[in-house]
Formats: sequence, C-alpha cells, structure tokens
Amino acid sequence: MWQPNTVQWRLIWIVTVLLILAWPVGNGSLAVKAINRAADPFQLLPRVPSPLAMGLGDDMEAVQQHDAEETAYYRMYDTSRIARLRLQLRDLKDPFDPSTERQVLVGLAILIALSIWRVEAKKGGA
Repeated sequence: MWQPNTVQWRLIWIVTVLLILAWPVGNGSLAVKAINRAADPFQLLPRVPSPLAMGLGDDMEAVQQHDAEETAYYRMYDTSRIARLRLQLRDLKDPFDPSTERQVLVGLAILIALSIWRVEAKKGGA
C-alpha cells in the first residue's frame, strides 16, 4: 500500500491547513476573520458610516449624527498609514462569492492530490 514520503506529507499538511483557513462559511473564512480580529481586537476603531436614509434628510439630528460618525471615521483614516491599513483590514471581506470560493478550493485540492499521486507513480514506474 502506498505511503506518502516526508515531502509529500508536508505538502498534504500545508494544503490541508490552507483549505481550513480559506474555506468560507456563512460570514467569511477563518483567515479573513482572523485578519479582521487582529486589525481591531477590541473593536475600538470607528465604523464606516452607512449612507443616510432617504427619509432622514430633513431630520437635523440624524444628519448631525451621520456627519459626526463620518468625521470620526475619516479623521482616523487620515491620521496615518497604519490606521488606514487597520481600517482596511478590519473591513476586509472574502474576495469571491462563497460558492465560487468553495469550488476553486476543492478544484485546487484535487489538482494537488493528483499531482502528488502522479509524482509518486512516476517514481514507482521509473
């Protein structure tokens, strides 16, 4: 029965860990969640203000609150490159739709498994 050698085991472990980190669940992959948490561990950074609702344009308090949120966000954004990077990483999302990302990850895993198997078959046949 075939047993992977040391190099193949390392490759299998690396691919497995990357699949676990990149596999998207309902609200993002584990890697993206870790990046978001590392960028703002205590959730102290200001959030990106949502657009002002159409009906609230005449409500002066709502407009002032929105403007204050927007000012706080952009003040933090303009302070330094590190703050800007932290805000961008905190708001990072998965690059693909989850179903597309799953298909790509499964395809890559299958291709890597086949390449490991093919390399072993060439060694055994030579």
